[in-house]
Amino acid sequence: MTEISTLCDLIDFGLTHNSGIVSSTKRKGTWTDTDVATFRERMDACAAGLYSLGIRKGDRVALHSENSTEWLIADQALLSLGAVSVPIYTTQPEGQILHIVRDAGVHGYIVSSQELYDRCPSGMMVNSDLKWVMGILGKYTDDMFTMEDLIERGKKQLSETPDLLNETRAAVSSDDLATICYTSGTTGQPKGVMLTHGNLTTNALALAERLPFDVPARVLSFLPLSHSLERVASTFYLSQSCPIYFIETTDELMEDMQHVRPAHMTTVPRLLEKVHAGIMTKAVAEKGIPGLIARWAFGRAERFDLENPSSGLQDKLADKLVYSKVRNTLFGGNLQALTSGGAALSTQVQAFINGLGIYCGQGYGLTETSPVITLYERKKLRPGSVGTAIRDVEVKIAEDGEILTRGPHIMRGYYNMPEETAETITNDGWLHTGDIGKLDKDGHLYITDRKKQLFKLSTGKYIAPVPIEVKLASDPLVEHAVVIGPDFKFCAALIVVDAAYVENAYGSEPDVQILNDAVQTVIDKVNEDLPPWEQVKKFHLILDPFTIDTGELTPTLKVRRKNVFAKYQKEIGGLYSS
Repeated sequence: MTEISTLCDLIDFGLTHNSGIVSSTKRKGTWTDTDVATFRERMDACAAGLYSLGIRKGDRVALHSENSTEWLIADQALLSLGAVSVPIYTTQPEGQILHIVRDAGVHGYIVSSQELYDRCPSGMMVNSDLKWVMGILGKYTDDMFTMEDLIERGKKQLSETPDLLNETRAAVSSDDLATICYTSGTTGQPKGVMLTHGNLTTNALALAERLPFDVPARVLSFLPLSHSLERVASTFYLSQSCPIYFIETTDELMEDMQHVRPAHMTTVPRLLEKVHAGIMTKAVAEKGIPGLIARWAFGRAERFDLENPSSGLQDKLADKLVYSKVRNTLFGGNLQALTSGGAALSTQVQAFINGLGIYCGQGYGLTETSPVITLYERKKLRPGSVGTAIRDVEVKIAEDGEILTRGPHIMRGYYNMPEETAETITNDGWLHTGDIGKLDKDGHLYITDRKKQLFKLSTGKYIAPVPIEVKLASDPLVEHAVVIGPDFKFCAALIVVDAAYVENAYGSEPDVQILNDAVQTVIDKVNEDLPPWEQVKKFHLILDPFTIDTGELTPTLKVRRKNVFAKYQKEIGGLYSS
C-alpha cells in the first residue's frame, strides 16, 4: 500500500479487496446493508451528478448529516472530483453553521433530514456562493433535490462521458485539499482546518501498522464522522475492507453491539466511565454469593497491571465466571479492542476494561494533525500514556512543557486565517499543540494539561486542572468536574453528578445534603494523593447535566470552560466569599 497517495487510491484499494458489505446504517430500528457493487455504483453516480451541477476541483460542499452510508458516499464522491467536503456536526448551533457556510464559501449544501434542515439559520441561503441544497433522505423544500435525483442525474452524465471519473481522479494529488474540518470551538468561533489528501492518507496508513484487532472484521461507529478522529478511522476501516456499522442513537448502543458484534470501535472516555460505573453499581447491588464473586472479580479488574498483565489461576477463574459473561452480554462477545481519544482516560477505568479481557488504549491528536500524533501499541500499554508517535511523525517537548509535533500529518493551515496559522506552525514545520506533556525514555507520551488551562493561585503555585478533574470523574458519582481557582488562595470545583447513578443509588428525589456528603467523600479520597496546593477545598454541586444545547459542552463533548465559568459566576463567587 506504499504507492497509495490519495484518499481515492486508499478507498479503491479497500473496495477492491472487499467481497462483502461496505457499511450498514440503522434507521428507525432497521439495518440497511450496502455491498461493494452498490456502494461503487452510487458513489460514482453521485460524483458525476455533482459534476453536472458544476462542482469542480477545489470547490467546497457542506455535509450536514448523521453518520450513515450516504455520508460516506457523498464524501467519497466529492473526493473523486478533487472537491472539498466541509462537514458540519448535527449538534452545531445555528450561529456556527452560518459562520461555517459563509466562511468556507460552500457551493452546495447536503443535509440528511427535515429536522436538521429546519434547524439551519434563515440567513444561510442569503449567500452568493451557495447554489443548491440536496436532501439525503428526501426533499424538504420545493427548491431542493434529493440524493436519488442526484444519482439519476449522475447516471445520465456518465452515459455521456464514461471516462469522466477516471480523469477527475487522476487529476487529484496528495497535496490537494480534501476537507475543511471546523474545530468544535471550545474557546470561540470555529476555525477551519485545511487537511489534504496526503495528510489523511498517511495518517490512515500509519494507523494500519498499529492494528489493535484482526482485519477484516466488523466495526461499530458512533462518534460523529464530522470529527477528524472518526473520519480517519472510517478511512482506515474502508482501506482494510472492514464493514462499518453506523448506529442510530447511543441510547441503543449496547443493544446494537449485540447485533453487530464488532471487533473494534473508537470511543471517548466518558462512555467507558459510564460502562465502568454501571458494572460496578450492579455488582454492589448484587446479593449473595453471585454478588461476592462479581465484586471480587471486578476488584481484580480495577487493579489490572497494564504493563505486566498476569494470567494466573485467579485471573482465569474470574474470566470464566464473570469477565466472559460481561464481554458477551455487554459487548457482543467479539470485541477485541477499544481505542479512546478526545480527552484523558483515567488509569483506573483503562485498567478495568483491559482487566475484562478487552484491549483498551489511548491515542492523541488534534484536528490540526489529521488527527493522530501518537497511538498505543497493543502489548505495550503504560498507565496514563497516550502511546508513541506513529510512523513519520516527530514529537518533542518545548522548554515550557508544550508538546510540539512535525510531519506529514500537519494541516495546511487555518482557512482564511494566515496570522493564526503562522502563530500555530513554525517556519520549520513544528506545530504548537497547546497541550503540556512529557516523554519517557521509550518515547511514550503523557499529557498533563492544556497550556491555556493552567492557572496560578494567588500563592504563586501553578495548577494543572485536568489531571485532578480526571481523578474526580473516575468515580461513578461524578459526571463532570471543573477545577477552578485562578488568582485565589485555593482550588475549588464545580461538580456535576451522574443522574443515572444518583437515581440508582439514592432514588429519584435524593436528599441534597446526602449527595453533598457523598461528593465530599469522593473529593477527600482524591485529595489524599494530591499536594496541599492542588487539593480541592470547596465545591458547588450541580444536579443539571452539562449538554451541548445548553452550551456547556462542545459537539465532541468537551467542556466549554469559558461558558461554564460565565454561567456559574455567582456560584463560583460564593465559594470564595466565605
